[in-house]
Amino acid sequence: MNPSMNELPNLLEQRCEELAPGTKGLVIPTIESYLNMLPGWDVTLDYASIHKTFVFKNYHQTVSFVNALSWVAHKEDHHPEVCFGYNQCKITLKTHSIKGLSQNDVIMAAKINALLD
Repeated sequence: MNPSMNELPNLLEQRCEELAPGTKGLVIPTIESYLNMLPGWDVTLDYASIHKTFVFKNYHQTVSFVNALSWVAHKEDHHPEVCFGYNQCKITLKTHSIKGLSQNDVIMAAKINALLD
């Protein structure tokens, strides 16, 4: 199943779910299709994670974003790797239990992007 551009609002309505043992990760064509819908997100060469760096005017804006992101991650029970400094925040998403990318990662990426819409 390859997602289409009209599925982005649907991602925002979805919730991250616990994955059953043995769940398979997303396949490369599906990952590529989702990346076309998620501005600024890039995938690693091994297709095991996606990442994006957000740039802000100052430390206050950066920390405010990290706090909002933390709330979303807690609500979704899907926690990204977050690295931030004075005016930027790099987020990496992957699903540790499957050692790759899942639907949860693209849901979180869409919700993180929506924080700045």
